[in-house]
Amino acid sequence: MKSIINLLVVFLIITSCNAQKPISEVKKTDSNDQNNPKLVVGIVVDQMRYDYLTRFDSKYGDGGFKRMINEGFNCKNNHFNYIPTYTGPGHTSVYTGTTPKYHGIIGNNWYDKETKEMVYCAQDDNVQSVGTAHDAGKMSPNRMKTTTFGDENRLFTQMRGKTIGVSLKDRGAILPAGHTANAAYWFHGRDEGVWISSTFYQNELPKWVSDFNASEAAESYLKVWDTYYDISTYTESGSDENAFEGGFKGKEKATFPYDLAKLKDDNRGFDILKATAYGNSLTTDFAIEAIKGEQLGQDNITDVLTVSFSATDYVGHNFGVSSKEIEDTYIRLDKDLERFFKFLDQQVGEGNYTVFLTADHGAVEVPSYLQSMKIPSGYLNNKETRTRFTDYLNAKFKSSDLIENISNDQIFLNRKYIDSLGLNINDVQEAMVNELIGYKHVEKVFSAHTMTTSNFTNGIESLLQNGYNQKRSGDIILVADPAYISYGKTGSTHGSGLNYDTHVPLLFFGKGINHGETYDKTVIPDIAPTISALLGISFPNAATGKPLGFVID
Repeated sequence: MKSIINLLVVFLIITSCNAQKPISEVKKTDSNDQNNPKLVVGIVVDQMRYDYLTRFDSKYGDGGFKRMINEGFNCKNNHFNYIPTYTGPGHTSVYTGTTPKYHGIIGNNWYDKETKEMVYCAQDDNVQSVGTAHDAGKMSPNRMKTTTFGDENRLFTQMRGKTIGVSLKDRGAILPAGHTANAAYWFHGRDEGVWISSTFYQNELPKWVSDFNASEAAESYLKVWDTYYDISTYTESGSDENAFEGGFKGKEKATFPYDLAKLKDDNRGFDILKATAYGNSLTTDFAIEAIKGEQLGQDNITDVLTVSFSATDYVGHNFGVSSKEIEDTYIRLDKDLERFFKFLDQQVGEGNYTVFLTADHGAVEVPSYLQSMKIPSGYLNNKETRTRFTDYLNAKFKSSDLIENISNDQIFLNRKYIDSLGLNINDVQEAMVNELIGYKHVEKVFSAHTMTTSNFTNGIESLLQNGYNQKRSGDIILVADPAYISYGKTGSTHGSGLNYDTHVPLLFFGKGINHGETYDKTVIPDIAPTISALLGISFPNAATGKPLGFVID
């Protein structure tokens, strides 16, 4: 018996000694699993329709879009599952894993029902510009209600994993990077041509950003923009000279080539770069410097870099989705992606990083072009609609003061005034719905009451509901006929729940990603939960999407 007791004492002593080993002898592990990628790069191509992948396929090399497809996973039936399909909501939905109903970014700009004024999605008057004396830097993610997967990665790693956002557009850098980002940088053109930030992140630019601005990188792209290949080979787009494109001030025709150095003074200085393929090249240059300057992907704690290529949107708005200019922009973007991926191979290490690529929305064919092809389409006469609706209000309610604001296809009612008239708000909404549905080229009309009391599971109605934020959205929502837009007669735009605006690419490749493709429907809010699952971290706090298990290895 005594010998058994002695053995137990020895066992307890050994166990106790092992428990008290100095930390230097404990196996070292990071907060992230060492099998996780060292760097996650999220790429959003602004206004990229899915068919740009297939239409320009013969012009792409093997190292850009095709590398992602050939080595990674291609979700061919990927869609936005809400309305409106704008830049601010799109970028936010990609990274939060939810829709405007929850994250609160219901447009690029919207009418604030409390302050009674229009507000901008990234506006923040409580911060100051960094890198410029202009107000262009008074921005932050303060209007976004939820976390991003970058935020969750920061929290999971006890703030050791970095997050950096990069885009020509402030909203394209700020909203994806999230609330806890180390920094977000965007391009201020005009007379400066520099990358800037705000005091939300830091009080002065890091040396690497100042050095980049001083390098005159932006100036180097103020050169002639001509087609990358012989223009006669651009058979995937329409004729170079046509009636459906905007062009630049100071040049009579919207045709190649464009001498940007000569045109810049008539086109807001350095801002002209945003509406050319070179805007994406400049973004690529800066993203590469961000990885080097911030030492992203240099240890086993996962970092996040969000990159938005905004020039594609500016070119699309100006020239349209079937223009030579849009084709050349995507050909050159493909080259920039190849250059970027080669840099990642060298800097972070091939197989050590994960990339996804998607878009914030698509775009409609120029309606005037569609009309020439005898396809139903056109332009909304908003002035005529407002006049008719005002006459209705005066006849029905003896006043037009029931309306506070009309914007983003929504009507905001003056609820206090309606209440003072002794009217029921739901009855007023319903009366307006019944009036507006009879207007020309109005396809559907819904009230706030319907949006908050009904449960739609499919169709446009479901998309509207996913985009409807009870606190911020309007009292009446209008939906126009397909391919009818409020826009000029040249160039393309977006915002609807139709396939030309909702169907966008979704490509994954790199560490932890399977090789394959699917025609199963995926939706934009699935992206953030998929990356979260890959990293083993919490989903963004209001995520409604699901992890795409077939994508992850």
